[in-house]
Amino acid sequence: MVFESLEFLENLSVDEKEKFFGSGRKERVKKPFPRSDMMLNPLNLKHLNKIDSLKAGIVTLNLEDGISKERKKEALYNIALFVSNLKHSASYIVVRVNPLDEGGEEEIKFLEKFSFEAFRISKVKSPKDIEKALSLTDKNIHISMETKEAFSDIKALKIDSRLKVANLGVLDLLNSLGLSQSLVTLDNPTIEYILSKFLIDCKSCDIYPISFMYQNYKDTENFRKWCLKEKKMGFGAKACLGPAQVDVAESIFGLEEKDIQKARHIVKVFEDNSSKGINGFMDEKYGFIDEPIYKDALLILQSL
Repeated sequence: MVFESLEFLENLSVDEKEKFFGSGRKERVKKPFPRSDMMLNPLNLKHLNKIDSLKAGIVTLNLEDGISKERKKEALYNIALFVSNLKHSASYIVVRVNPLDEGGEEEIKFLEKFSFEAFRISKVKSPKDIEKALSLTDKNIHISMETKEAFSDIKALKIDSRLKVANLGVLDLLNSLGLSQSLVTLDNPTIEYILSKFLIDCKSCDIYPISFMYQNYKDTENFRKWCLKEKKMGFGAKACLGPAQVDVAESIFGLEEKDIQKARHIVKVFEDNSSKGINGFMDEKYGFIDEPIYKDALLILQSL
């Protein structure tokens, strides 16, 4: 837990919380291939107090959807309070701000001095939004892919190497496209196209794609089906709503030990043979191995 007790916060006004902002500079987490991205409501102090022990690859502290205008400042100060007193976290911490012209710019300026890994920008529409966000912070940038303008030309958004991750906001995207949310079913071809386009466009410009959040957090059975479908498509991570979804995503998108051992074997025997000028050969365990097979094994090991 970040604080041993939350009693001292119970009667504080929003502005009084500033007195307890810490000077902690937790070590930056490097997770190039996270498997889960768990959304956390910063108005829930008990949940915030557990950010140092969560299993999610990414923990996103949400200032946008679900936070009323009247409580935005409270949520903002809660984030500052907890991240500034956070000594360690295995999760990559991201703060999802509001659209830049709807308070997001001020939120970034306020939080920039605190130690966490990235800002996630909402309702991005053009490279100008990315450029503006980059000018406000030295941290990495994540984006919510939820407008038709951004979705139509994802590659154009990759204007800087600090743009690392895109989260598919499928419900907002459907609304932007004038399509019904009822399309979000496991066998719908339009959703399959959206997922495929998002995945390939992101991969082709070195943006890490995270699939959409399944809103019914109690329905782990269908959440599991979505994860299995998305893994089969090529995704490596999914947005999560709660620890139960994180457990499922981490399990499904994780690697089995047999796959890791196979990859290590392929890398070793290929490099041994390559040093002798042989880049294609028959292996007793796994059959024919050449450079494309070797490169695929390297991808597996790089995701550990």
